[in-house]
Amino acid sequence: MPQKYIEALAWELRRDVVKMTAQAGSGHLGGCLSSADLLATLFGRGWVQQREERYLFILSPGHLAPLLYAVMARMGTGFLTELLSLRSFRSALQGHPALSHNEDVFSIQGLFSGSGSLGQGLSIAAGAALALARRQQKDAPTFYVLLGDGELQEGQIWEAAMFAAHHRLHNLVAVVDWNKLQLDGSNAEVMGLGDLPAKWRAFGWEVAEVDGHNCTAIDQALRSFADPAKPKVLLAHTTMGHGIPEIENQSLWHGKAPSKEEKGRFLEALDSSCQGVTPQLPIPPEVAERVILTAI
Repeated sequence: MPQKYIEALAWELRRDVVKMTAQAGSGHLGGCLSSADLLATLFGRGWVQQREERYLFILSPGHLAPLLYAVMARMGTGFLTELLSLRSFRSALQGHPALSHNEDVFSIQGLFSGSGSLGQGLSIAAGAALALARRQQKDAPTFYVLLGDGELQEGQIWEAAMFAAHHRLHNLVAVVDWNKLQLDGSNAEVMGLGDLPAKWRAFGWEVAEVDGHNCTAIDQALRSFADPAKPKVLLAHTTMGHGIPEIENQSLWHGKAPSKEEKGRFLEALDSSCQGVTPQLPIPPEVAERVILTAI
């Protein structure tokens, strides 16, 4: 997808998650809004590849599932009309991504893995990246994982980071949604993360920092990674609730869904916030289907 459409995709994803969580009456809106530009860039610009019909991507903070479902749907996985079934009985679109083995439940096409407890995603991604590297030593595809900054307080994250550096997993990229907030307050109040760039470098990773709401800068930062012997981490400075001023930077909205009244107000706020990033016409049909869908 051309770069000029990525920002529009990000704002459509924000609208999607507002509608989905409002319909469900539950969900985690704040982090979905802060991560939207990251996933729009990763998927829309083709950084995340598919192998055997599965995206080489792990959503470690599984509670951001609405955002993942929305971007996968808009990239053509075929369940856009299912988005409003989020968290419904027998819907595959549960509160956390899950691989279903139940024939009565719709299976999510393209999902690589379900999301476990916070802190497990980097381990899954590192193992997958190692398998890909061993299977295809030259030009091994890159595996991506989205991490929340709060889960960097988990010890398993740093064990996986050490594992990835030890195995020189050049085909592993971690993207951190660094919005500085978590369920119980700020990262600094709950458990300070210290100097994150220095910490990741000390663990043997190539590090880049970026404005997590600048899709062009995100794309350029991903292109800047060059070390052929190190895993990579993109530390994206973001704002929880980005795009809806009345809920920005409020940890309350880590795990809160909008009411029906708030839904309308929040969608209006998003319309105001995204002025100037409307896709330029003419739009190719395959792009229009992904960027300006009105099905939900």
